Amino acid sequence: MDLRPGDVVMLKSGGHPLTVAEVNQTSVVCMWMGDEGDLFRETLPLAVLEVLEVDETDETDDEEEDEEDESAKVA
Repeated sequence: MDLRPGDVVMLKSGGHPLTVAEVNQTSVVCMWMGDEGDLFRETLPLAVLEVLEVDETDETDDEEEDEEDESAKVA
């Protein structure tokens, strides 16, 4: 698995999306936000992770909707 800092992964067993902070030979340092806004950081073996595909079109659509909402408030 070819991971780089900034990639989004998840435990194969499920859970929160995790952001890769650092990649070592056999492990990855991951960070994520807990349900109550706490920031967590953990070193995990590569074998327990899978890469999540982030759909960037969803992010673009959300940004456009936010801009439209702001325009409606101003008018």
